[in-house]
Amino acid sequence: MREQLAECLKSALKAKDARRTSTVRLIQAAIKDRDIANRGAGKDPVDDDGIKQILAKMIKQREESAKIYEENGRPELAAQEREEIAVINGFLPEQISEEKVRELCAEVIRETGAQGLRDMGKVMNVLKERYPGQIDFAKASGVVKELLK
Repeated sequence: MREQLAECLKSALKAKDARRTSTVRLIQAAIKDRDIANRGAGKDPVDDDGIKQILAKMIKQREESAKIYEENGRPELAAQEREEIAVINGFLPEQISEEKVRELCAEVIRETGAQGLRDMGKVMNVLKERYPGQIDFAKASGVVKELLK
């Protein structure tokens, strides 16, 4: 995935695509920050699943920012955030549909033997491990909560 980001940066630089260039650089900086934090904690550098989690977090941050910008009458800044979301989404696998998310949640609940809301963390950890970047975990937690009641 790191190679894919490097290639994308090269092509964006050649095409003089400022938005894509800056977004890919932001992604690479976030990955480098996590690598440095991991090194300090004695862990390995971030793998592809870790990169997907970083990207999902970046998308969530930008969605929140775009919403705030729109609420405060700054549509040009909201549009900029959405452009960055589109670039970041290009590196993530396709999102799983809501119906499929419901099925996956029910399957993981059966597998883990979760009984009530106190087991929700266990279920969410399995989902995050298996489907990084493919599921909106905020929505998935609502589904899990509903199924565990």
